[in-house]
Amino acid sequence: MPCIPFLIPGSAMGELRRGLRCSGYALVGFWILGCLAVVAVLAPWISPFPPDERVGKPFEPPSWKHPLGTDDIGQDILSQVIYGSRVSLLLGTLSALMAVSLGAVVGAMSGYFGGHVDRLLMRVVDVVLVVPFLPLAILLAAYLGASLWNLVLVMGALMWARPARVLRARVLAAKERDHVLAAKALGGGPWHILRYHILPTLLPLCFVQFILVASTAILVEASLSFLGLGDPLQKSWGTVLYYAQSRGAMLTGAWVWWILPPGFLITVTVLGFVFAGRVLEEVANPRLRI
Repeated sequence: MPCIPFLIPGSAMGELRRGLRCSGYALVGFWILGCLAVVAVLAPWISPFPPDERVGKPFEPPSWKHPLGTDDIGQDILSQVIYGSRVSLLLGTLSALMAVSLGAVVGAMSGYFGGHVDRLLMRVVDVVLVVPFLPLAILLAAYLGASLWNLVLVMGALMWARPARVLRARVLAAKERDHVLAAKALGGGPWHILRYHILPTLLPLCFVQFILVASTAILVEASLSFLGLGDPLQKSWGTVLYYAQSRGAMLTGAWVWWILPPGFLITVTVLGFVFAGRVLEEVANPRLRI
């Protein structure tokens, strides 16, 4: 999120600052995401143990040495959760970046050019939106194999359609504004107008869609990893849940310190994205303000 001030136009940036001052939800959301980002970046230094090394007895309960106990082979669960924040946040961010970038391109071309281009692209969007998301994600993830980058590719390829439809609507309104019509009258080409007059106005709305897609991507990654479709070589919150479920956490009572912490962090992260997205959505659409 620290790149926002450099990408949002000046007027929208002023609205964002006012929204942050007035919205407690936004402050809580950005505070949550900021803390999680710091933990993810500093994971090698703040993690008490390497996440994949045996450092205690199996199924040790929480103690001063192991605040979240150990798993079935004696690995420190707190270290796994800390390192898992890196993978989960990275995957959510990359998936959202891919989906929103593709959606912005499709939405801008569809809304600006109209005609056959609009009809063709919107029919593709309709097909992607109609297909059940989770079953298709499971099928593609199983076919492509368990890999972090495959999960990013699957989620980015399946989540671009909704941002494309939303951004298309904004382009349809933006291309009728006076300064865009004036640029056309002066001989500006379509790519010049899209780049300098329309795409900058889409940035606040792109951030809203980024927030929505990132929060969904984190939930989907946790679901796919819980089903065993995540990268077994990467510790994410979803893979921690998968190993907890498959290695008897529910039967031994270890679920209290093995399942609840990553599940709680997934919930808090999604709430952080939702709260942060609230102020961005108000910047993109002032009519939503109460």
